[in-house]
Parts: sequence; C-alpha cells; structure tokens
Amino acid sequence: MDWGYINARMRGMKSQLLDHHTLDNLILQPDLGSLIGELEKTPYHDDIIEAKGRYAGMPCIEYALRKNFVRTFRKILAFSEREEAENYIRIFLHRWDIQNIKTILRGKNIHVTNEEILDCLVPVGELDEATLTELVRQQDTKAVIDLLATWRIPWAKPLTTAFPEFARGGDLAMLECALDRYYYDEALRAAKGPDANNAMIRRILSLEIDVVNIKTVLRMIRDHIDQEEAKKFLLAGGQEFNLRKLSRILALHTIEDALAEMAVFRYQFLSGIPEAAVKAQKISVIEKELERYLVQQGTRAFRGDPLSVASLIGYFWAKYNEITNIRVIARCKTADFPIEHLREELVYV
Repeated sequence: MDWGYINARMRGMKSQLLDHHTLDNLILQPDLGSLIGELEKTPYHDDIIEAKGRYAGMPCIEYALRKNFVRTFRKILAFSEREEAENYIRIFLHRWDIQNIKTILRGKNIHVTNEEILDCLVPVGELDEATLTELVRQQDTKAVIDLLATWRIPWAKPLTTAFPEFARGGDLAMLECALDRYYYDEALRAAKGPDANNAMIRRILSLEIDVVNIKTVLRMIRDHIDQEEAKKFLLAGGQEFNLRKLSRILALHTIEDALAEMAVFRYQFLSGIPEAAVKAQKISVIEKELERYLVQQGTRAFRGDPLSVASLIGYFWAKYNEITNIRVIARCKTADFPIEHLREELVYV
C-alpha cells in the first residue's frame, strides 16, 4: 500500500493542529463568548458557525468539537478505504464505540434524559448516529444490550455475559470492564501479525492497558476493595504489569506503597507525584500524569518510520489531545479558574 501518500496526508493534517501560541491565546480569553470567537479564527471555524446556530456557551463548544472530531476521522477513513491502514484506523476508532455504549448505559442507569445522553455521544466509530439514537431510545440498560444483541453488534457479547452479575449487584463497573476487556482483547488480536506496524500498534495498546490497570489498582486500594473482588477488574495484556504483578500490588495497604511498587521502568515519573496529593489520596492528580504520559507516547509516533502506521498513531493522539485541551480551557472558563494555573492543566505536544 502507499504509506508515503497516507503519511503526506497525515503530515498535512498535522499542520492544521493548533500550535502553542494559539492555545495560549485561547487561555487568555476572559470568557466563553470570547473563546468561541477565537475558535472561529481557527480550523474549527465551520464547526463553530454550525454550533452557534443551535447552542450558546459550553454546549456550543462541545457540539463543535464533536462535529470536528467526527468529520476529521471520517475524512481519514475515506482516503485510506480498502487499504491496510483502514484496519489500524478502525482499531482506534472502536474505542469511541465503547465509550458511546458506556455513556448510554450510564445514562440509562441514572435515568437522565435521552437528549442529555445524545449530547454526549461521538459517532465516529462503527456505530453511526442513527444506530446510537435508536439505542438511546431504549427503556433501560437491559433493553440497550438486547438491541445490540439483536443487531448482532459484537459489543453485545461481553455485555450479555456480564449482565447477570450486574443485575445481582447493580455495579455498572462490571459492564464497563467487560467492554474494555473485550475491546483490548480484540484489538490485540487484530494486530497480532509479526510485522513492524502490528508491533507498533500492540505497543501503544499495551501501554493503554497498563494505564487502565494502574488507575484501577489505585482506586481499589483507596476504596479498600477486597483483593479477590478487585482482580475481576484487571485487564490482561499490559506492557510492564502482568496480572501476577498487579495482584501483588493490590495486596498493599496504601497508595504510597502501591506507587512505590509501580514507579519502575517507564513509569518512574510516578515517583514525582507531589507527596501531599498522594497522602490525600487524590487519585485524579495521578490519573492526570498517566494521561499526560500516554499522550506524549502516542504523539511521539510522529518521529517513526514515515512509511508505516506511525503517522496515523501520532495524529490520533495529537488530535485527541487538542480537543481535550480545548475542552479543559472551556470548562475552566465556566469555573473562573485562574489563568495562571490553566496552563498546568493542559498537555503540550
């Protein structure tokens, strides 16, 4: 396949991402109205104009970001259709299928309105807007899963298997973990070939699994969850931490001890988490550093072989990070968050 052509297209799209100067300018805007005005001057122009015809304030920004994200990745799929690259793209886009299903299940579980659920969905994967809309119309969690099964959508399999345990205890985490486990198992299986592209895909997926497991272990220790119960939520396939290592860490009694055990090899940066945050068990601070690490590792792929999947991986993470940064800036504006601290909340790549 013509990786040179795809790499050239990805490099061109990368040049349209917001640079540090533009992000800093967005940070300096005094309110949401000014922020929306500045976004009109960026490649988000068309999406903001469309959003302003429907919404104002934060809903306007959220709508524009979703539309831009979907349009961007539909474009990538279009010029890589029937190419080897399409397989790699779909591995990464499936994560939004999973996220959308989780969002619907959460909404049904806490009985929010269908409109509120739809506003949170990003139809960029295999599940298009019409499919997601019909799922949202279902009465409850079980009806959503039953419809997925009726349509023979693969994501129904783990949900159907996990549903009896969910029904007994009402813990939605059982369903979400089942989805995550299925997604990563299938993604690793799709990238099991011996070539360099598959190896690159497996490496980033394994890093993600590590990060998911680290977050899970820390929450379980903080919440004093029984070790055997906690093991049900661990995922196989991590790069640094296999299930045996994770089980050993779960047996520790404090966040401090767990971090000390995990701050090895590529995760040494965990030893730099502020002591006050660790003692206060502020898991969110640790999760932020883990997310920062993942984004940095993903975008670093841009430095890889231009005749490989590297530029696709790099762009996925760079675009995801850009939209996350804009969302963080917007939310901080609604909360009167001090500008001098806002930069610390962003990930610059």
